[in-house]
Amino acid sequence: MAPKDKPWLFRTYAGHSTAAKSNQLYRTNLAKGQTGLSVAFDLPTQTGYDSDHVLARGEVGKVGVPVCHLGDMRTLFDQIPLEQMNTSMTINATAPWLLSLYIAVAEEQGADVSKLQGTVQNDIIKEYLSRGTYICPPKPSLRMITDVAAYTAQQLPKWNPMNVCSYHLQEAGATPEQELAYALATGIAVLDDLKTKVAPEAFPAMVGRISFFVNAGIRFVTELCKMRAFTELWDEICRDRYGIEDEKYRRFRYGVQVNSLGLTEQQPENNVYRILIEMLAVTLSKNARARAVQLPAWNEALGLPRPWDQQWSLRMQQIMAYETDLLEYGDLFDGNPAVAAKVEALKDGARAELKLLDEMGGAIAAIDYMKSRLVESNAARLNRVEDGETVVVGVNRWQQGEPSPLTSGDGGILVVDPAVEQDQIARLDDWRQARDNAAVEAALSRLRADAQEGRNIMPASIAAAKAGATTGEWAGVMRAVHGEYRGPTGVSPSPSNRTEGLEPIREAVDAVSTRLGRRMKFVVGKPGLDGHSNGAEQIAFRARDCGMDITYDGIRLTPAEIVAAAQEQHAHVVGLSILSGSHLPLVRDVMERMRAAGLGHIPVIVGGIIPEDDAAQLRAMGVARVYTPKDFELNRIMMDLVALVDPEARAA
Repeated sequence: MAPKDKPWLFRTYAGHSTAAKSNQLYRTNLAKGQTGLSVAFDLPTQTGYDSDHVLARGEVGKVGVPVCHLGDMRTLFDQIPLEQMNTSMTINATAPWLLSLYIAVAEEQGADVSKLQGTVQNDIIKEYLSRGTYICPPKPSLRMITDVAAYTAQQLPKWNPMNVCSYHLQEAGATPEQELAYALATGIAVLDDLKTKVAPEAFPAMVGRISFFVNAGIRFVTELCKMRAFTELWDEICRDRYGIEDEKYRRFRYGVQVNSLGLTEQQPENNVYRILIEMLAVTLSKNARARAVQLPAWNEALGLPRPWDQQWSLRMQQIMAYETDLLEYGDLFDGNPAVAAKVEALKDGARAELKLLDEMGGAIAAIDYMKSRLVESNAARLNRVEDGETVVVGVNRWQQGEPSPLTSGDGGILVVDPAVEQDQIARLDDWRQARDNAAVEAALSRLRADAQEGRNIMPASIAAAKAGATTGEWAGVMRAVHGEYRGPTGVSPSPSNRTEGLEPIREAVDAVSTRLGRRMKFVVGKPGLDGHSNGAEQIAFRARDCGMDITYDGIRLTPAEIVAAAQEQHAHVVGLSILSGSHLPLVRDVMERMRAAGLGHIPVIVGGIIPEDDAAQLRAMGVARVYTPKDFELNRIMMDLVALVDPEARAA
């Protein structure tokens, strides 16, 4: 019998509440057979704020673990030997800082730092396009990415310093060709800059350490072919553009998280099948098999998964790897004419898009263009679901079904205790009290000087980590040196060409605008640190096409800024979008400020991943409508908005 291939790494993307609780979860998952750690950080940590910052309110410990300083990182990996671990950290803008904390903890454990294995995502370009956790402008952010890469080339030769992440591009609506092209263009931008920072003889090995993090959607054949296209295009780019002769350095090494965008709130048990089918696309074809796979849980459209839900996804991987005979065979698709033709078509489409990006000056110069294309692609995707052209079982077909026993009892999701935030802030205060502030100041001064003078920031960042600096202080230095950045929204003020199905809504908007005495004004805001802006963009995009006067200034606004915009813009209706689970404290803050500003009469609508119990609380606060992923019919939402502001309807 032929020897079996080794299975891919089994990961579970995890972290929540506190470093101590997350450490307990990691140790439990490792005992269950997980073979790598995948760390989720909370939004303040991802965007460079300490847990007590005003923008961190309601966000601490929600979508990941808060790490403010060396003490938190120490607790996170307590009794986990880092020298033996393969750790993936999903971190971008603050990647140099989190890697510095990781190195400092490894040294405290007595580890040989040169043996550390793992990955920092460290892909800032997709943050501007889809995920929103950027801090600084694109050019200095690119320099930080390559600082990490150049440092690891010398000190951490087994570490992957950058993980080009196309996952969120598909979540933002990218077509397969766009996902291929935008991810490959990001890799090119990084390698072009890195080439200036490492010795020519060290460069091929660094090319070999760039990895990718890819999305696999439900269109199984297309996604399988996309993975094969990725491997062939990356090999081509490494060979032809960079002259890499050694085949192993040209290998497309990727991990995957299968698609969360397609998980449904309706009949959520169906998501188990979707996740399995999506996993097949990245495991069946040996020549394009993922090196690491993490699966979402069946209930992620409802809220945070519980440990049992994560275990269920892990078991799915283990059954595939150990109970089936998949790993006993070579590639099952070589020589298949349908696969070969689809792969070539995808490569041709991606090459055409790459050529266009190259002519624009590369990925950094083309950020605004790519963002607007993604918003358009996502609008087209939603239109197909709304029109029934794309069938989604339980959503736009076969909606009737038995109630799910999986969601009875505790609601089927993990709820983070609100007290976590105050506990974390108390520990942060204690840390600041106990540290040597003079040593911290000296370390931050060195970091500032190195950043200003263009030196590699990693040595100074590690020194600052050891001295006791905090995440907010490290990021504060980067903000001071490089400035902050507000990314493009991708929603232009000009309506698109879409008219089909919108005429009745446009007539209703015109009629209500006449009664109001001016064009109906809709202010869309994203309070807090949640950067998942796809929903807000699509609501603003559709409202604009329906004839409303929209204001959408993008992500990361305080409640005070949103209320000020509603006042200045004379809003008729305000829309809030929050997907991080922090909707209760943030919406309460907005509603209180609206009333204090004399705007209590203006209807407020809220969208996000919001359990029904929370929706009831929001309505009790005075929220006019609550929308969740099940509300996919945007035209119906538009008519709701018109009815909410219509003076005649309100008088009645």
